Amino acid sequence: MRLDRLNHIGKRIEKVAWAGMLVALPVTSFPYFPRAIGGEALVRPLSLYPLLVLIPFSVMPRLLRKPLPKNLLTLLLFALVALVSSTISLLRGIEPALGITVESRVLRGLFTLAIGCAFFLAIALLPENRADLRFSLRWIYTGIAIAMAWGSLQAYYLISPSADFFAFLTRLQSRVSIRRLLYDRISGMTYEPHWFAEQIILLLLPYTLAAVMNNATVFRWRWRRLTVEWLLLGWAVVLLPFTYSRAGLLNLILVVLIGFALFHPRNSTRQMAFPLSLSRSTLRRRFKETLWVLTALILILTPIYLIGKRNPFFARIWSYWDNPGATFMGYMSHLGMDARVTYAEAAFNIYQAYPLLGVGLGNYAFYFEEMLPYRPVSEVTEVLLMITPELGRDRLITSKNFFLRLLAETGIIGWITFTVFIIVNFGYAMYLWLSPDREWKYWGTASLCGLAAFGLSALSFDSFVIPDIWILLGLITAAAHIAAGEAASPHTPQTETQENSHEPTLDIARRAL
Repeated sequence: MRLDRLNHIGKRIEKVAWAGMLVALPVTSFPYFPRAIGGEALVRPLSLYPLLVLIPFSVMPRLLRKPLPKNLLTLLLFALVALVSSTISLLRGIEPALGITVESRVLRGLFTLAIGCAFFLAIALLPENRADLRFSLRWIYTGIAIAMAWGSLQAYYLISPSADFFAFLTRLQSRVSIRRLLYDRISGMTYEPHWFAEQIILLLLPYTLAAVMNNATVFRWRWRRLTVEWLLLGWAVVLLPFTYSRAGLLNLILVVLIGFALFHPRNSTRQMAFPLSLSRSTLRRRFKETLWVLTALILILTPIYLIGKRNPFFARIWSYWDNPGATFMGYMSHLGMDARVTYAEAAFNIYQAYPLLGVGLGNYAFYFEEMLPYRPVSEVTEVLLMITPELGRDRLITSKNFFLRLLAETGIIGWITFTVFIIVNFGYAMYLWLSPDREWKYWGTASLCGLAAFGLSALSFDSFVIPDIWILLGLITAAAHIAAGEAASPHTPQTETQENSHEPTLDIARRAL
């Protein structure tokens, strides 16, 4: 009896820590972090605290008793390549920059990779059935909803400025982020507005978009086709333009287009071969599908345009082409993207100089000035400021592109191993999407949209420790393994649902004919 009670208490602690990790995901730069776990870095995820509880009590026991996901082997191979590359970099005699040594950069880089892998393991191994997947998704929604509520208060200040209200918001923001609020953009609970935008794109958009397309929900409440996911998606579309994140808004548009064009259930049931003649019903169906896409675009672009007009810098996106002699490169410079192009060119130059294993995790900054492209630095003000020594500036530059960071710091070998890891996850997502089970098809649609969001977002971030990508990949892995386990088991999904009757099922309504 005592052992049963201890097991029950252990399960309750696991559930609380599990939910706490997911709810805390929006807080990415928590001020109260000891130095031993990255207290000097910009990225300080609050969710690391509950993760530290889950690792010894939940993750490690599952590692010993559960079959390991196949994609974990490719991830471990990438980690090994990163370790070898970073170890070799210690032998090159790299001089410190801004008082920061190569040893500290390598140690921090490996530590952030370890944290990212720990997030992946936790979310990949903790769910053991469909109810656990729904549990995870509901708590992710809860955390993002709290962050969007806080972001809505910031947006209200932009619409109706008030010095007292802004001071109040700033005081509260200091409790969840190391950076003060910006007076002209919203940043939610993150360090900067772009992080908040990408957080919505990676953690919320794929699952709510898939739910809307499949008429699904993980909550008990629905009113006809109106669900919590519909409300969250609409809220995100209206709120995200207030971040004034160019990459975030572009990713929003592209993910919605990709989702409706490729993964909409009506599209997946069509004949793949193009018919020689189109019937009237086929033309009507395709007209409706095109109308769906156009309506979605209008609903997204309208708030972007209306809210974007309030910010002169953001309005550059469409105002540049009114000038005579406009060019594409001039447009990129006008948008402030020339610095990003310079960072990318420097990363590629580093890869060309060290093609096999790169320069080691975190060491891009030490080679940046040497590997700058041949162009006057004075033309790019941001780059000029980054390479100019300044009192009190102790932040080293990064490539701001995940794929190019892999090439520069782990070489072609590291890039290939990580790409194989992503390809395996894509295979998992396709397995779910092709499933005849409607719930697994929903998870497959969300996974494919999520991978599209990751591919787009990775062009503008380069951190291993931001948990968003690892949660996305972990959920894909967990869903695929649970689905495969059900296929190999004599138990039916109905049996599993009855055993977890305290959890609401994923409600997927019958589509209208």
